[in-house]
Amino acid sequence: MSTFLEIRGLSARLRGTEQRLLRSVDIALPAATVRGLVGESGAGKSMIGKAVLGILPKAVEIIEGEILLDGQDLQKVSPAERRRLIGAKAALIPQDPLTALNPVRRIGPQITDRLVDILGWTRADATNRALEMLAEVRIPEPERTMRLYPHELSGGMRQRILIASAFAAEPKLIIADEPTTALDVTVQKQILKLIGELQVRHGTALLFVTHDLGVVAKTCDTLSVLYAGKVVEDTTTERFFAAPQHPYSSALLAATPRHTDPSSSLTPVPPGVLDVVAAEVAASDATWRSSRSAHA
Repeated sequence: MSTFLEIRGLSARLRGTEQRLLRSVDIALPAATVRGLVGESGAGKSMIGKAVLGILPKAVEIIEGEILLDGQDLQKVSPAERRRLIGAKAALIPQDPLTALNPVRRIGPQITDRLVDILGWTRADATNRALEMLAEVRIPEPERTMRLYPHELSGGMRQRILIASAFAAEPKLIIADEPTTALDVTVQKQILKLIGELQVRHGTALLFVTHDLGVVAKTCDTLSVLYAGKVVEDTTTERFFAAPQHPYSSALLAATPRHTDPSSSLTPVPPGVLDVVAAEVAASDATWRSSRSAHA
């Protein structure tokens, strides 16, 4: 199976400092498969997705590594060509639909503009495609919905709009950045089921950013466990849940609440485990600084 997205040795830092935020990240995502990115807040999960899409904050810069999208190194093309490649081959499902959608624009143009401006579709074709996708994500009365504003829809409906927009151009890669965070539990289940169905139907590679190991178990083929911008375990989902190899991975699993035993107390990640991964991060940084000095 061909690898559609490949990240090799990717490091990023705060501009003007030697503080790395991503540490020599390697990730491979074959076509039509799902990879989860898991870890605690600040681990670098969303930053990896933003690096791929070229939407990192201005305060963050990539300092080394490659991002290959369908064999093309995004770090070596012009900004205009990168925008074209991303627009044609990748899309994002953000975590908060209320802030992702423009509150003063109707839903229709927010789906069709990308198809027209970046991919060169006619307005009529883009509108027809938007209507098709709204129906596919099970939004009733697509024509009427196209004329509504975001505040006139529920949170679940707004998230369906973002999913429809992401899949509209048939991208081969979608990055889902915690797409159910702002939703209640019942709607979360519906949205996850919908994303899974669309991913299979459209044959899309999906990079799924999440805190929820239950979501990983249900949706992902492989996963990367991150701590402080470093991948500490890269494995299949089946192997991860059967026999995690890294102490931090084991600690994350142990910290997951069990619905079968609601009276049990939560188990935090032990300080000793955090000391282990912190030492690995420090060693990685020391090796990186030594390598940079040698090549200076």
